Amino acid sequence: MRMQFWRDAITKALAGSPPKEPAAVLLASAQENLQRRSEGIARLSKGWFLRIINAREQHLANQPFPTLAGLETYAENTYSTLLYLTLSSLPMSSITADHVASHIGKASGIAAVLRGFPLIAFPPPPNHHSNQAAFGGASAGSRQGAVLLPLDVMAEVGVREEEVLRRGADAEGLRDAVFQIATRANDHILTARQMLKNLRAGEDVGHEFEHRHEEDHSYSGREDSSAAAQLGDINRAFCVFLNAVPTTMWLEKLERADFDAFGPSLRSPDWRLPWKAYWAYTRRKV
Repeated sequence: MRMQFWRDAITKALAGSPPKEPAAVLLASAQENLQRRSEGIARLSKGWFLRIINAREQHLANQPFPTLAGLETYAENTYSTLLYLTLSSLPMSSITADHVASHIGKASGIAAVLRGFPLIAFPPPPNHHSNQAAFGGASAGSRQGAVLLPLDVMAEVGVREEEVLRRGADAEGLRDAVFQIATRANDHILTARQMLKNLRAGEDVGHEFEHRHEEDHSYSGREDSSAAAQLGDINRAFCVFLNAVPTTMWLEKLERADFDAFGPSLRSPDWRLPWKAYWAYTRRKV
């Protein structure tokens, strides 16, 4: 029911008749502002909003991802799609910008699932404002948790859900599973970096955008623009790609923790984030 409310609210907001709900009113205002700035050409995609809602709805029950590829698809349909919407609000219609956003969004989505995994496996008691005690094992609370890690990765390294729920961080093979999943997220960051490096060298990005023919990816004949033009698009939209910064920092912390997803250091904020984000933006590096 709550997801249907948001489907209806978004549909009405993008049509210019938002319900009396703050987010819907702001969305309608953003759509109106975008159309005014673009002289009626650009718009926010209803399809992309619904894609995010549908993907989230499919995982409300905290069912594990069948495969690592399935987790990637979830990240594409949520985090990457949110970046597409952000780009379109600039407005920016660029296959290269969308391509970079896809990789960064996939990395961010995979990292987010890893980051939230301990909380979902060991949910804190209701109205409990600290999750520190909940990460130790099943004795931390009576609520039944779930292990969302991809089943194919768990099977490959020999991780069993009941062992994770019983032993927490000490479950056999868990760090190996986390390592494999984190590596996939890091691969997407490395791919985005290589794409930017190629463009700055005047070369092609190196591979095709696998989602270019999907709904609402329309580029008005600009798919074959020069490397210089593509780099110009990237530079103008670079603020959108800064989501790569906290994702990379968290993955580095995870590596320093020897891929212990329950490590206390992973739950603390990093004071370096503002400086790192400023450095990345001024140098146009992710």
